[in-house]
Amino acid sequence: MAIRRRDPASWMLSEALAALADAERMRRQVFQAPRPSEGAAPAWEPPIDVLETESEVLVFVALPGVDPEQVEAIIEDGDLVVRGRRVLPPELRRAVIHRMELPQGRFERRIGLPAGRYTIRHHAGNGCLVFALEKLGGAP
Repeated sequence: MAIRRRDPASWMLSEALAALADAERMRRQVFQAPRPSEGAAPAWEPPIDVLETESEVLVFVALPGVDPEQVEAIIEDGDLVVRGRRVLPPELRRAVIHRMELPQGRFERRIGLPAGRYTIRHHAGNGCLVFALEKLGGAP
């Protein structure tokens, strides 16, 4: 009985065609017009780091390519809520995309905070928005 081995050329072609089909599906998702029911739902969550000092809580939100002026940050029910949108720059809308790993569309991240009262300041640096939540004295 002969053992039949898979032809490497057929396997590689099959994998390449599957990757092209995935890329086309992703391209359609990125460039489709938002449906009215999807308008408010966030599409992704940015990664974060949270550190606490004696005087403040620092929240680093990785948002490369997002205009800091287009990001909203509020404290709601004891959470810092950061929301906004990453949009593909107009000059790239007709470009051939070879790889697209940064998510596009509306994002929202809800970050639980230690009990307390805070004032919020923010600045951009190294691809992150840094939210400095200064601790205010008094009861939460």
